[in-house]
Amino acid sequence: MTDSVAFAGQAAGVSVSKGVWTGRVLSGLAVAFLTFDAVGKLLQLAPVIEGTAQLGYPESTILPMGVLLVIGLVLYLVPRTSVLGAIFLTGFLGGAVATHVRVGNPLATHTLFPTYVAALLWGGLALRRPAVRAVLLGEK
Repeated sequence: MTDSVAFAGQAAGVSVSKGVWTGRVLSGLAVAFLTFDAVGKLLQLAPVIEGTAQLGYPESTILPMGVLLVIGLVLYLVPRTSVLGAIFLTGFLGGAVATHVRVGNPLATHTLFPTYVAALLWGGLALRRPAVRAVLLGEK
């Protein structure tokens, strides 16, 4: 069941499963974090500039990274392109993991944090979209 069908079903008085709601919450957490990150990059806030410099990237990369993050979020939030968005954001977050490995940041708190966000994205999507769950788990 896609989100649009779930919402339509809700309007007709059909209850939405707990799994769908759990998926929405997981997706919402990931989207909230990534939106916060994107806004900081687009506004080029001082902490973002400092953090980017500490990671070894020039200030000129902040705005393009923010734009790419917004593109990924839009793709993820549109039901028809949500899988493409999840793939795009997974690649983006993989770059963040590589960056943290390169600078030697702590494993659990810094290096793996983007992996946690990606798990929220995919877990939320799998719970909201049975077809995605079937592909990921090899179900028929």
